[in-house]
Amino acid sequence: MKEKRRALGRGLDAILESPDTTTLSKDRSGPFVIGSVTNIPVGNIESNPFQPRDSMEETSLAELTESIRTLGIIQPLTVRSLGYDKYQLIAGERRLLAARKAGMKEIPAFIRVANDQEMLEMALVENIQRKDLNPIQIAIGFQRLTEECNLTQEQLSQRLGKNRTTISNFIRLLKLPPEIQVAIRNEQITMGHARALINIESVDNQINMLRMILDRTLSVREVEDLVRNLRTPLRIKTPVKKQPLPQKYSDIQRAIAEKLSAKVDIQRNNKGKGSVVIPFDSDDELERIISYIL
Repeated sequence: MKEKRRALGRGLDAILESPDTTTLSKDRSGPFVIGSVTNIPVGNIESNPFQPRDSMEETSLAELTESIRTLGIIQPLTVRSLGYDKYQLIAGERRLLAARKAGMKEIPAFIRVANDQEMLEMALVENIQRKDLNPIQIAIGFQRLTEECNLTQEQLSQRLGKNRTTISNFIRLLKLPPEIQVAIRNEQITMGHARALINIESVDNQINMLRMILDRTLSVREVEDLVRNLRTPLRIKTPVKKQPLPQKYSDIQRAIAEKLSAKVDIQRNNKGKGSVVIPFDSDDELERIISYIL
């Protein structure tokens, strides 16, 4: 089992070439030996029922078709035997479709043994390794591998040769509301914007921030700063409880107030420091108070 995991850890090529499942066999699949690369009639190969690809760019497919007409198939397909000279595609859907469009009668293919679970895993891995995927498509592929193939993120990291944190960050995108996922898919915002939005707890605030990004064309750094401010709680100063004035100073405050015929406020802290405050309403009142003091 450990040997197989080391092989899978290098990605799709290692999966397809694992010695546990591709060793040459004495059993034959029609006229071809399992574990060999040979030409197979195009009509004998059926599509992969586990293929996760949901779209195919027509221009790119047309270019591949023309290339195959001129140069032929450079990289063989990978198929599994169904028996009775029938095969099911594991990897290479675009090449198979382009070969059919190019009018090829036979196509080179690598024949191997695979069960349904392996078929699903390999189809998902191949799909994730495409260059034209957006972050949401990658995230869905990662999630399907963890859920449908019963893989942990650590196991997935080994199979794909990707950092586990990277895989986790992609899968977290699927927690965002649909409106934001659509914006990611349509390349209206980047992966960096999306990762900042994930840190906003309220869905309404996430949507509002998305609209702000689109309206103001905010950079990732600007969004991160805004989100950081949203998450920083307001610091409310706890009012210091005023200590009551000792009785002897209360008596002095009252005596001074009576003598000056003015309001007097003695402020004092627990260390004995403070002030005597005598408010006044006019210059005349100030002059009167001063005359009593002096």
